[in-house]
Amino acid sequence: MRAVIVRSFGGPEVLAVADVPVPSPGADQVLIRVEAAAVNPVDIATRAGWLAEAGLMAATPPVGAGWDVAGVIDAVGAGVEGFAVGDRVAGLSDRLDLPAKTHAEFVVLDADTVARTDLDPVPAATLPLNVLTAAQALDVLDLAEGATVLVTGAAGGVGGFAVELAKARGLRVVAAAGDGDEELVRGLGAETFVPRSAPLAESVRQAVPGGVDSVLDAAVLGVGALDALRGGGTFVAVIAGAAPPPLRGTRVKNVMVRADGKRLAELIPQVTPRVADTLPLTEVAKAHRRTEKGNLRGRLVLTP
Repeated sequence: MRAVIVRSFGGPEVLAVADVPVPSPGADQVLIRVEAAAVNPVDIATRAGWLAEAGLMAATPPVGAGWDVAGVIDAVGAGVEGFAVGDRVAGLSDRLDLPAKTHAEFVVLDADTVARTDLDPVPAATLPLNVLTAAQALDVLDLAEGATVLVTGAAGGVGGFAVELAKARGLRVVAAAGDGDEELVRGLGAETFVPRSAPLAESVRQAVPGGVDSVLDAAVLGVGALDALRGGGTFVAVIAGAAPPPLRGTRVKNVMVRADGKRLAELIPQVTPRVADTLPLTEVAKAHRRTEKGNLRGRLVLTP
């Protein structure tokens, strides 16, 4: 099969589409024939070597690429219950040091990391990593109905889902995003909009005197977003090492996403997938370049 391999850390040019053996599912695993796999910022961090520098994965490649996947179950391992060959599923590969991951024609995942879905595979592939990150971050915040939450990067992957899920929990959402994103984020459920060109903390505190109860920092703004938080409030960072110091008695947490098929199945109907574009697997380097440029509204999706 074809699979995207990072043979050395660097720019998009280091990505290789290699011929590797089709993996076989072990006990409690499924083999998925990949129909679509999204490209996320974590894929850029893996390829560039930033995760290795942070001590989150092996210091030397080769390593496989890709976290999100949607496709069809091609084989099941011993002990698998609830899934059968031919089922359409979406799932998350949350392990870093694997020789091949979801940017491939086939991938093996633990059965408890996948969810059955009737969605078209392209939009389905944009969901697992970002929607689980958003939901698990909101779990960490653990807010009562009516509490206020500032979501930075509210037009992005994690941020957009966080706005929708927070609204569904009865939270009051202050959304910070690009100047042209107000209609989008209000449509997702934001009560208050702060454009990127405005001073963040001052604008938030004008709308919510004293500051918001919590911050979900999907845009990795750090201290700038912390200043919008009331004393004693809770701040959640979604990238390792991006959490600011807990000033003014605030609680600062990091959420590290974990694959959870049962939770994913519950979340899929609650959010709105957004696809920026689709590209063939062989154009993975182009997908990385476009992702690095930013300003995408939705994810780029690779189709083997």
